[in-house]
Amino acid sequence: IVCFVADRNVADSGAERMAPGAAVSTPALSRGDYYWLRSFVAGGVAGCCAKTTIAPLDRIKILLQAQNPHYKHLGVFATLRAVPQKEGFLGLYKGNGAMMVRIFPYGAIQFMAFDNYKKLLSTQIGISGHIHRLMAGSMAGMTAVICTYPLDVVRARLAFQVTGEHRYTGIANAFHTIYLKEGGVLGFYRGLTPTLIGMAPYAGFSFFTFGTLKSLGLKHFPELLGRPSSDNPNVLVLKPQVNLLCGGMAGAVAQTISYPLDVARRRMQLGAVLPDSDKCVSLSKTLTYVYKQYGIKKGLYRGLSLNYIRCVPSQAMAFTTYEFMKQVLHLN
Repeated sequence: IVCFVADRNVADSGAERMAPGAAVSTPALSRGDYYWLRSFVAGGVAGCCAKTTIAPLDRIKILLQAQNPHYKHLGVFATLRAVPQKEGFLGLYKGNGAMMVRIFPYGAIQFMAFDNYKKLLSTQIGISGHIHRLMAGSMAGMTAVICTYPLDVVRARLAFQVTGEHRYTGIANAFHTIYLKEGGVLGFYRGLTPTLIGMAPYAGFSFFTFGTLKSLGLKHFPELLGRPSSDNPNVLVLKPQVNLLCGGMAGAVAQTISYPLDVARRRMQLGAVLPDSDKCVSLSKTLTYVYKQYGIKKGLYRGLSLNYIRCVPSQAMAFTTYEFMKQVLHLN
């Protein structure tokens, strides 16, 4: 990455030394060299920073969503206190290793795909305005999910375990066990349908909300909310604190719309780990079962308060880090 940035700086500084009005001769790939790779890295770093901030809350969410017998009688904050008491402080980060393995390619693919889908929709298909953000975000989210879903399943299984009752000893063992005992490759794609259905509105409204707030803010209040990009003074970007605010609002809107599908996805992912797994074999059956058994507040929206707490800093960090990395890696 340092080499890419250095090469770009050398090329730029060379151009600045030329006489005014002189034609600048640059290599054919000087502007687009490794753009896709730099975009991939920027998205991956953004994803890792976002998830690291909220790893403990992610584990609590999984425990509550799937009605873990050790914690199902507790609320969000009571579970946050109970997990360190029962499993130690590192219990809050159980499954986080698998999360980092998954989230770098997930974030990288999602942000990179979003940029490319947005360009494709506007230049090739002619769709522009706010709607192309919604469509590009949905498509990018689903693309990232399909590519990284097995890692998400393993991470959910590891996070659901309680100390003293381990079914899996680590990431490799979880992959091996699921492959052998749950139908081979198909075992890693339990719950993919509700994940894709849920990801479409989640990613779509997340990118849509952030992009719309960003464009409206820079259009109507450029001096108050924006500043020149460090890698391209001709491009106006949001100030970091405004990025955080817009990212948090984007996460809150997206989570509210897609949360019941996220609950169904988690229960289907956990599969044989749950005693009532036979009731959760499809999206419709899972949603119906959870609704009848636990209702709306304690079933379909169980853990939503935690999701609001976690989605605001997560999305705020993701969008802010990505905007920062775009400047560091000269993507503007």
